[in-house]
Amino acid sequence: MLGKHKLYLQLTGELMTITRRLASRVLTAASLAVSLPALAGAQGPAAPPLPTTVVMVNLTVKPDVDRAALTKTMPGEIRDTVQAYLDGKIQQWFGRSDGRGVMFLVNASSVAEAKAVMDSLPLAKEGLANFEYTPLGPLGPMRLLLAPPAPPKGQ
Repeated sequence: MLGKHKLYLQLTGELMTITRRLASRVLTAASLAVSLPALAGAQGPAAPPLPTTVVMVNLTVKPDVDRAALTKTMPGEIRDTVQAYLDGKIQQWFGRSDGRGVMFLVNASSVAEAKAVMDSLPLAKEGLANFEYTPLGPLGPMRLLLAPPAPPKGQ
């Protein structure tokens, strides 16, 4: 029994070491992504713009909405949202922890495309909700990690 406990502690310690190393590498990459954009701009031509791959949509119910109208609309809203998910238009959606709405990740290459998806839902059609759109894409500064290393000084 003592041998199993000792093995468990050894494996747990190794797992924690691996986790710490991985976390350190992730933090290093993240700090580079945050700090290198200014350096990249100063060293050469601007990189091509990054594509929008997802649009984050913040849906909040309008404050003056009649609750009876909202309650009547919700079954259709839920059905149509699930259908949009099954059609691949909505990647994910989350209830806000503050209870004030829903956040959607819409598979779209522009805000206009995401707006078309959201405008097809009953809450938008009935004018019961407000929407805020934020286009998202790849983390551009990560490109710098793919660049060939600079030659050592003096060569």
